[in-house]
Amino acid sequence: MPEYLVKANNLKKVYHTEEIEIEALKSISFTIEKASFVTFIGPSGSGKSTLLNLVGCLDKKTSGELLVLDQDVSGFNVKERTAFRGENIGFIFQDFNLIPVLTVFENIEYPLIMVKNISKTERAETVMSLLEAVGMADQRNKMPNQISGGQKQRVAIARALTTQPKLVLADEPTANLDHDTAYKIINLMRDIKDKFGTSFVFSTHDPKIVNEVNVKYTIEDGKIKE
Repeated sequence: MPEYLVKANNLKKVYHTEEIEIEALKSISFTIEKASFVTFIGPSGSGKSTLLNLVGCLDKKTSGELLVLDQDVSGFNVKERTAFRGENIGFIFQDFNLIPVLTVFENIEYPLIMVKNISKTERAETVMSLLEAVGMADQRNKMPNQISGGQKQRVAIARALTTQPKLVLADEPTANLDHDTAYKIINLMRDIKDKFGTSFVFSTHDPKIVNEVNVKYTIEDGKIKE
């Protein structure tokens, strides 16, 4: 296991259009350790989502160094990035991104079918253990439109953990939740961090998350403030 799950040095991302050049990230440096709660905060357009996309291997850097689990992910082709994400990184989105035609159980099982070559019995055991962990075992046969927003986020967290990732990236995970439910979700993620050693990296404006993290990075205009 590397000392850091993520290490960035002078990381830069530039987007080009026909007329202008947009420097989304301006030579930023940071580290993310194992079993940590880390958040990137800043106004809209500051570069938070760009940063998560780079760490999550959804986009490629322009220059600088980016190591994820000691791998230089910028050298991966599309197939390699997809495989690396599937095996090592989980994602939680503010709008949940559950598949509406699949049950709660099937939504959580889906990444295992796509990534892991394991038996149906093993998949079922994994899914049920995660359903128990997030308190949703009794809702396993319901469709996404039959459960509440907080329950959907619990399912999304379970789905993000199916492949036992070392790193989970969460983009505004509590934005669509009421105050009490948001705190329950935050405590659930903290319990998972402590139990499984998973690192959670947030992009958020929510002070409820900001006040709970171990490390906070503030991004403004593509730069990390000291």
